[in-house]
Amino acid sequence: MFDELRPHLVELRKRLGISVGTLIVMFFVMFYFHEPLLEWIVEPLNVALLEVGKKSLHAADGMVTTNQVGGAFFVALKVAFFAAILASLPIILGQIWLFIAPGLYENEKKMVIPFVVGGTVMFLVGVLFAYYVVTPFGFDFLITFGSFKFTPLINIEDYVGFFTKIMFGFGIAFELPVFAYFLALLGMVDDRQMTDFFKYAIVLIFIVAAFLTPPDVLTQLLMAIPLIMLYGISILIVRMVNPAEPLEEEQTEDEVALSIEKKSE
Repeated sequence: MFDELRPHLVELRKRLGISVGTLIVMFFVMFYFHEPLLEWIVEPLNVALLEVGKKSLHAADGMVTTNQVGGAFFVALKVAFFAAILASLPIILGQIWLFIAPGLYENEKKMVIPFVVGGTVMFLVGVLFAYYVVTPFGFDFLITFGSFKFTPLINIEDYVGFFTKIMFGFGIAFELPVFAYFLALLGMVDDRQMTDFFKYAIVLIFIVAAFLTPPDVLTQLLMAIPLIMLYGISILIVRMVNPAEPLEEEQTEDEVALSIEKKSE
């Protein structure tokens, strides 16, 4: 049994090696540009802190602080690692596809480019949606709430971890149509199965949103609602790729009556 698994383990090690190597190279590249990247990451927070100054006339403006020795250095490392994952995503997705490709048919192997491009684009769309739509509302609510009594002093280490969690959460969530497409392409799911699972999917979506977002209702809704819409889009995609076989039409009343008459004869 181990002899049968050995080639797969060797192939897995090769794909992991390439992915990790790419990630390390991109990490050093992104670390060089960590200052503009950090400015981009902190921009939504600065906007929210400016709103605090406007709304809280009797309170001091909030500020971004650090309470650790070398805190700025560790923040730069986190920012570089976050950016490196985004930059390495096409290579990582390509290695995932190359690992599973030997078990696919020839026509399925040709989908490597749509898989890599689609997966990368949807992840970036999720990140941009989180950055330009979710964070302005979420940070404005979380930071300005109670600011008339308290001065917000935001720890940069906590903020970067908070920010990357939201970005990755939305990036992964927006991969749903891509994975649904390829599962349908492989014949593992059809539109009827996804439709029947919809009521359970709503519950799972809200659970996932609760884990991937901060503990406030607004941010959870801002993730759950797009996810529900993406699930609906995924159903339409699966319907085009792998539609379920039509159910046999139920017998009409006349046909039932006719069958009963035949049996009575």
